Amino acid sequence: MWNQLYNPLGNATLSTIAAAIPVVTLLVLIASGKVKAHLAAIIALILANLIAIFVFTMPANMSIRASLLGVVTGFFPIGWIVLNVIFLYRITVEAGRFQLLQRAIGGVTTDRRLQLLLIAFAFGAFFEGASGFGTPVAITAAILIGLGFSPLAASGLSLIANTAPVAYGALGTPIQGLSSVTGIDPYILGAMVGRQLPLFSLLVPFWLICAFAGWRGMLAIWPAILVTGLAFAIPQFVISNYINPWIVDIGASLISMGCLILFLKVWQPKELWLSAKLRGKDESAATMTAPKPMDTTRLTQAQLWGALLPWIIVCIVMLIWGNGAFKTWANSIFTWSYPVPELHNMINKVPPVAAKPTPEGAVFAFTYLSFTGTGMLIAALISGALMGFSPLRMITEYGRTIRLCAISLITISAMLAIGTLTRLSGVDATLGLAFAATGVLYPFFGTLLGWLGVALTGSDTASNVLFGNLQKITSEQLGLSPILMAAANSSGGVMGKMIDAQSIVVASTATNWYGHEGSILRYVFLHSIALACLVGLFVTLQAYVYPFTAMVLK
Repeated sequence: MWNQLYNPLGNATLSTIAAAIPVVTLLVLIASGKVKAHLAAIIALILANLIAIFVFTMPANMSIRASLLGVVTGFFPIGWIVLNVIFLYRITVEAGRFQLLQRAIGGVTTDRRLQLLLIAFAFGAFFEGASGFGTPVAITAAILIGLGFSPLAASGLSLIANTAPVAYGALGTPIQGLSSVTGIDPYILGAMVGRQLPLFSLLVPFWLICAFAGWRGMLAIWPAILVTGLAFAIPQFVISNYINPWIVDIGASLISMGCLILFLKVWQPKELWLSAKLRGKDESAATMTAPKPMDTTRLTQAQLWGALLPWIIVCIVMLIWGNGAFKTWANSIFTWSYPVPELHNMINKVPPVAAKPTPEGAVFAFTYLSFTGTGMLIAALISGALMGFSPLRMITEYGRTIRLCAISLITISAMLAIGTLTRLSGVDATLGLAFAATGVLYPFFGTLLGWLGVALTGSDTASNVLFGNLQKITSEQLGLSPILMAAANSSGGVMGKMIDAQSIVVASTATNWYGHEGSILRYVFLHSIALACLVGLFVTLQAYVYPFTAMVLK
């Protein structure tokens, strides 16, 4: 057995600096734009291993095994989702159905700002609720690039939009993960998150449009933004507090989409915004081809259903695949769990991160049938068959998709290797303890700890599992509500989703803008920090000024 060390250098500041080296190196290399994302990830992974072995005293064989576990986990399930989403997108383009979808959306509105509300925010929230794990960014970014948005606009705005729904993603998986490590009822945690995020569900649509079209461009369509935000935020609060945390995003997104579409039947902006690039500097604009005039001929009923058919199939399949009962059934048919030798249960998480020495599991669960990516592949195959693709043609297109995504898959796997290694070596806990030492400012910095966790791991679920118990222990020591701070970990974490390297690679892959991950990171970074700080301020108000907002009845 090896016990994690959280202050290996005997000085908290120096230990924290050492722990931060790999992730800071990764972000700096990507943001510089001079190093390709996959090379940056590999360099950061090498540094993470050196820090884990020579500073945190992790045995070398454990460090290497943890990295390899992360590499495999990066492909299954994360890379598997991306690969099959892009495959579905490509066959809809090849079949001409995507062009029909463009016309269908254009029939609702040709205004680019309203298209963002409908697709990036509301439609993306549905896929976040149904499957999560990179699916919404991959789908919405692909749709936006197909509609003619610039690569930076399509990728960056999809990332900004995919924030407020994340805490309830994949049918409430982050809440369930948080409950599992804190021992707090998931209904109570879900309700508390539902006291924090609705405010930001209302704010994010305004923020999204302002980022795209500027202040004046946003004010020109404020009624539509208000309708979209309220139609999401109110159901998000009601469902999370009075029903359950599992269907929050599904219900809120459907209501938001429906309300926006109905509202646009009685209201339209005075001037249409037809530019598909960012209002400010958009370095990707040079890659855009001259837009072809969109066919405004009204779609027949058959054409409309043909355009929507692949996405209806995806929605149905994702709802099935996200259901816990289905996962249990699927895993009873096909499950292969591989406890990594000399790693599984051979590392102890110790106080103050855990209440008592707790072995860390290291199991690669190859639950192939229940993977979200497998559901996406099945949806793509069904759609392809209904669109007239022969098996040979689908195999050929899948081969092209693999070649297209190869570098991105390598990058994602390297990113997950860093996340897995930092978790098992205790490096991330050292960073977490630095936040926990902020005393009276802990509600603010504890929220930013959730943001850091998602930025490191790429997952609100992983961040909750990683830091949830630390939030509970620290808040109890400081006399704060453990329910409030555990929920704040998830609510703050959602704002880190847009800057985690994994999501950025997914976005660059979906928009075919390879090698520009640094540009995407630079664009979304300040948005991410600003929104995370606003969540932190709100949680601080809940803790000290308006404690009644943090009261949740079981």
